[in-house]
Amino acid sequence: MASLTTKPYFLTQKLFILFLLSLSVFLLAISNLSQKSRLIPLHRHQNKSCLASTASKIQTQLHNTNGKGSKSKKIIKVGLVNMNNDDAYIYKSFEGLVETTLVHFDRVPEERDWEEFFPEWIDEEEKYSKPSCPEIPMPKFEVYGDVDVVVARVPCGKNMDEKKGIRDVYRLQVNLVVANLLVRSGWSRNFDPDRMVYAVFIGSCGPMVELFRCDDLVSHEGDYWIFKPDLKRLRQKVLMPVGTCELAPPYATPGREMWRRRHKSQETLWKTDNSYRPPREAYVTVLHSSEAYVCGAIALAQSILQTKTTKELVLLADESIGTHSIKGLKAAGWKIKRIHRIKSPHAPKGSYNEWNYSKLRVWQLTEYDKVIFIDSDFIVLENIDHFFVYPQLSAAENNRVLFNSGIMVIEPSTCMFENLIAKTTKIYSYNGGDQGFLNEVFTWWHRWPRRMNYLKQFDSEKDLKHEISKDISTIHYLGTKPWVCFKDYDCNWDAPNPYLHQFASDSANSRWWQVYELMPKMLQSYCALNERMLKRLKKWRGQAKNASFPDKHWKIEVKDPRLFQLV
Repeated sequence: MASLTTKPYFLTQKLFILFLLSLSVFLLAISNLSQKSRLIPLHRHQNKSCLASTASKIQTQLHNTNGKGSKSKKIIKVGLVNMNNDDAYIYKSFEGLVETTLVHFDRVPEERDWEEFFPEWIDEEEKYSKPSCPEIPMPKFEVYGDVDVVVARVPCGKNMDEKKGIRDVYRLQVNLVVANLLVRSGWSRNFDPDRMVYAVFIGSCGPMVELFRCDDLVSHEGDYWIFKPDLKRLRQKVLMPVGTCELAPPYATPGREMWRRRHKSQETLWKTDNSYRPPREAYVTVLHSSEAYVCGAIALAQSILQTKTTKELVLLADESIGTHSIKGLKAAGWKIKRIHRIKSPHAPKGSYNEWNYSKLRVWQLTEYDKVIFIDSDFIVLENIDHFFVYPQLSAAENNRVLFNSGIMVIEPSTCMFENLIAKTTKIYSYNGGDQGFLNEVFTWWHRWPRRMNYLKQFDSEKDLKHEISKDISTIHYLGTKPWVCFKDYDCNWDAPNPYLHQFASDSANSRWWQVYELMPKMLQSYCALNERMLKRLKKWRGQAKNASFPDKHWKIEVKDPRLFQLV
């Protein structure tokens, strides 16, 4: 339920909710009764009477809030999406109260596949060829003008599986039509943030959480969902590309650049208007279950600060992170918040991702408007503050329709956190961890360019040197981490498990140690080798030598000064 601050507003809001609920219930009833009208005509007349009464009352409220001083009562304009003439017929008896319009649009072709909007390969820089992206037909919005309410019947897809997210293009189309109608009504004239524009969704699966936030939900009863959306946030989401295919120029440019210009104008307003509050934004990481990533988190903070960021740095830590480590993390630049870790219900006991549902705690940081979450095995190579302009959920691809949850934009929300926790035991994670889970919750997401999550992973058969690209913003250190390797070279080359060789890269290893070299000596001490780590490295080198690994890194003379500073 949306928070209401004053009693008069609460009463008018409550009245309008009553109207909308009556409206949505009635619409569904009419669609169900259309085939049985001869059997139960009395119900139709009773519903007419109920709706007429509430509609008459709500006219006064719409007049007060949206009427701009007019003496005549405002007619409630309702747009019907994914409905038919039978649904609209009932309103003919409410002339002077309600004006309805069926919103017409060509249904997206059934042969359109979800994967078409999330191609694995795409020319992000338009160096080779222009992409051909499938379109989702939209209505001619100018025909419908302003609406006060949009009522939509939401399809749930053909193959509903409660353990998986819904990936249905027609469902996406209906949600986008509703979102665009609302946004265009809110921005049709001079934008009025107090203008009341509502959405009513009918259907068991409800609206898409990627577009309609639970924070904007004013009522939910059974298959009826009523929202008063934050039009500023919703406008941003409909400006951004649909799917990941439109990441490539020229598709992404208009929406992205328009929002960046707005972001800059906000910064100017903040500097000139003392009453304006700029959005609070922060980089966030999480440490839980052990101190193995403390050094990584320190290097991550230092790399972000080295880019001259203007954002805050927040680290969530459970009780396994001791006071000594907390001291170093604070000195590195992190603001520490203590958390209780969350078990991953689909991960095997003792596995690496057994507790990484703890990442969901990021949604509890409601003192921030947006955060960019980053795993602690990253470093940031250039200032990426401008990526806060993207909405939830934005991330880089992992594999076709799936994103990599190592770095992503999140909009903290208490109700979203509660919804996610409620779904953890119901929705299956393909990898047992947070990435598999979040990909089933946020099936439609905004794609970042690959340089925002450069995975340290190579095709060893085609790329023998494993050199990283020059134009990258971050490095995601897959495999054995740099702080448990030598400074001299990437120890993934020596790993006895051939699987790890794909993560070996001396150039990536060197970039991490460049960040290390700029760190104060006190912080460097948190990245020291211990006897157990050194023993494993020597064992790997010996095995690589005996096996005569062709990369011959086992021949390199190790000069890492940490060899003489064991902890």
